[in-house]
Amino acid sequence: MEKVKIVISSQLAGAPHKILLVLDATTGIVLTKLDGTAKGGVMMRIAHEFTLPVRYIGMGEGLDNLHIFENNDFVAVLLD
Repeated sequence: MEKVKIVISSQLAGAPHKILLVLDATTGIVLTKLDGTAKGGVMMRIAHEFTLPVRYIGMGEGLDNLHIFENNDFVAVLLD
């Protein structure tokens, strides 16, 4: 990203004003802060609406809190 900033700023003074990294999300979704939501109901809607698989879920703020999403485990927790 630093190289991109250098190249852009050499062509336009004061640029870039904002940098956005845009990635192709057709391979799946990673949802974070799932531990702070109402049992993650929004996740099911997003996955269904965009027909994308949920690959990982974040259950905390650290890297060790990122877990591979397991459909059956998630449904079991919702039904408890």
